[in-house]
Formats: sequence, structure tokens, C-alpha cells
Amino acid sequence: MTENSDANGERNGTAVPAPRDTGGEVIRVRKGMFGANNGGDTSGYGGLVRTVTLPGAASRPYGGWFDEVADELEGALEEQDLLPSNAIEKTVVDRDELTFHIAREHLVQVARTLRDDPALRFELCTGVSGVHFPGDKGRELHAVYHLRSLTHGRVIRLEVSVPDSDPHIPSLVEVYPTNDWHEREAYDFFGLIFDGHPALTRIMMPDDWQGFPQRKDYPLGGIAVEYKGAQIPAPDQRRSYS
Repeated sequence: MTENSDANGERNGTAVPAPRDTGGEVIRVRKGMFGANNGGDTSGYGGLVRTVTLPGAASRPYGGWFDEVADELEGALEEQDLLPSNAIEKTVVDRDELTFHIAREHLVQVARTLRDDPALRFELCTGVSGVHFPGDKGRELHAVYHLRSLTHGRVIRLEVSVPDSDPHIPSLVEVYPTNDWHEREAYDFFGLIFDGHPALTRIMMPDDWQGFPQRKDYPLGGIAVEYKGAQIPAPDQRRSYS
């Protein structure tokens, strides 16, 4: 199966599934299976071209209990003299999931409101995940929080975006203590700095490790690794037995 594409990366062929990335924010045009651009593509998908798109803002009504949560959150923030539009940058409904994109300076207040308001009661944060989108200029790093209401049986997400040049986000450990190690992991792998964390140190990599291994611009090979003083050659320098 082959596919032709024009200079803008748009599909011209008809032998591929229709793209789902319509109506969102295009942050990149990806070529090949893995986006490799500095060598030959041996995957067999070198001609594949697709857009990388983030879901756009949803419009009311969101459907089901999503509107109830959004109304309660906005009302609770207004009671605290905080304009919801200043705290909630956009609301996304995608794949039947509700995500509030929050301005980082209001993250702690929004999280505490979601936890404490009787109509919301998102008592549990099951962790924070880091995401790196190099093509999302000015907000390359994303922190995604997964919140669960045990009282109401609901799950939502909060998402905060920051630039590579200023990767600071307020820590939520004071609101959700279980985030302690999750924030350390996001710092270790993505370089997100959680201000106010009680002990923001690496949790998986050695303390003196350079770089953040799960960023998309991190080298995929050829990095020497040391364990307990023993030097292990990089993968492209090891002895071949074939």
C-alpha cells in the first residue's frame, strides 16, 4: 500500500484510514513511523505522513456529568473571587474524557477546590505524567494530573503547559501527598520543576545524570552508562558476536 503526500503533509491517497485529527491544534507534521529525519527509515513506513494534533477546546454542552462538574468548579472559583476564565485556559472533551487545562499560577487553588468542594470531592490524585511536545512552541512541556472522586465515582484530568525555557509548576504535594514520588519521577525524566516540593531529587536516574531521558529530543543511543564504577560501552561500541 502506498500513499502520496504534498509539501504540507496532507494525504492524497485513499488507501489509508481517515485521520481523526480534525478541528484541533496541529503542532507537527510527522514523516515516517518514528519521525526519524537523520537517516534511512528501515521500518517500511518511510512514506507515511501524518499531522500531530492536540484536541481543541470543547463547546457546551459537554454531555453527561461533565457539565455538572464544570459548572460546580466554575461556581466554586467565583466564590473565591477567581474568574474561571483566568484559571481554566480551555476545557477539552476527547475520547469521552474531560480535561481542564489550568494556568499554572492557579493550579494549587483549583486542585484544592476540586478536592474540598462537597459537590466535586476529587479526593484522590493517582499521579502526574509528563509529556514533551517539542513542536508545541511556548508550551513544550505538559504535566497531566489524573483525579478520581471516590464519592461520586468520577475521573477527570488537569493539564498544565509550560515552556522548555521556564519549566516551573507549583507542587501539589500539599494538596495530594501521594504526588510526592510522582512529581520526582516527572522531574527526573522530563525536567519539570515542581516548586514547593519537599525534596525534588531524581528518583530513577543517578543524581549526577545529565539530561532528561523521556524528552523527545533526548538521544536514543550511544550514551555511555556507569554502574558502581564499572564502565559499560555504549550500544554502538559493544562487541559483536555475529
